[in-house]
Amino acid sequence: MDVPQVVWWCTIVGIVGLLAFDFLVHVRKAHVPTLREAGLWSAVYVGIAIVFGAGVLVFGGTQMGTEYFAGYVTEKALSVDNLFVFLIIMSSFQVPRADQQKVLLFGIVFSLVARTGFILLGAALINLFAWVFYLFGLLLLITAGNLLKPAGEDSHSADNIMIRIARKLLHTTDTYDGDKLFTVEHGRRVMTPMLLVMVAIGGTDLMFALDSIPAIFGLTQNVYLVFTATVFSLLGLRQLYFLIDGLLNRLIYLTFGLAAILAFIGAKLILHALHENNVPFINGGQPVDVVEISTGLSLSVIFAVLLVTIAASLASPWGRAQNAICASRRHAAEYLDIEADPGRREEVFAMLLAEEATLKKLPEKYRARIREEEQLMALLRRAHAEHARGLAGATGRPGT
Repeated sequence: MDVPQVVWWCTIVGIVGLLAFDFLVHVRKAHVPTLREAGLWSAVYVGIAIVFGAGVLVFGGTQMGTEYFAGYVTEKALSVDNLFVFLIIMSSFQVPRADQQKVLLFGIVFSLVARTGFILLGAALINLFAWVFYLFGLLLLITAGNLLKPAGEDSHSADNIMIRIARKLLHTTDTYDGDKLFTVEHGRRVMTPMLLVMVAIGGTDLMFALDSIPAIFGLTQNVYLVFTATVFSLLGLRQLYFLIDGLLNRLIYLTFGLAAILAFIGAKLILHALHENNVPFINGGQPVDVVEISTGLSLSVIFAVLLVTIAASLASPWGRAQNAICASRRHAAEYLDIEADPGRREEVFAMLLAEEATLKKLPEKYRARIREEEQLMALLRRAHAEHARGLAGATGRPGT
């Protein structure tokens, strides 16, 4: 179904308006969103996506509506996985909590621009070469296999090749000046680390686009649906980050679920490529009579896999332990090296104590594994020693 140009332009204007609203109302003034604020606006953006999907169902029919929701759910799940990497990047660069909103909004805008380019390129390739479906399917199967590999050290570092190049080419200071990209140091105008953070976010967004765009083309070839499902999955991602920040590390099986979904869509793409085959060395260049997977079945499989993996993650004792470990590490680092505001530091230390109380309630086998993490234990001891010195300085008595 062809979408009229007026609908395209209305959609684009609406998206730009939402981004402008997000910046002017929420991000322009640096602050840490409350749980209520993050929850409210996450619900608003999800509601907008659902209402839009209902409109597609009414005006475009069941097939278009199903394709949109299948694409939206898949892209939303992949965008949540992106949040893990965003968290690692901002922890690595020690971005103050209140300034993380601008970084996230930049990442979202960069993603929209980059993925729009990939969508147009993908659509052009599909129109010109039917064999591109084989390529997309193979790419998704390889990606699914990579997700199942144990995470290496590189996956927990923001020091990728783009950052190394940026560090050599750009003269940056070691300290932040709020959320500014430039500051004055020793009478010289220099860039702040905020720029490097945005380079890191932009670089990872490009890599994620290589997975997500083929995935959604495996569910629908309607460019309007690919574009809108991708955009609505990204809008509200900033609010979602602050809403589920405390649960991100608990979703220990989400990667396995995403691998299963990408493998399923990859197989669907290859089956579709066989059905439309014109590659000379496959079946003599003739279409192959294979079963094709319907969009309705795809949507059901995607929902089922996500529900099972999320439920298993939330019910897992090691998932709870992993979440408390990561939260303790993050809060200790934030208290020691990131936050300078005394009030905020006390809030962070209180959260650290709460996470440590959770760790002490874990079964002994998990506590033993935690005690073996020397870097974590040293970090926690440093945080407590720093807090004791702060109390001693405030009361004029030596710390204990």
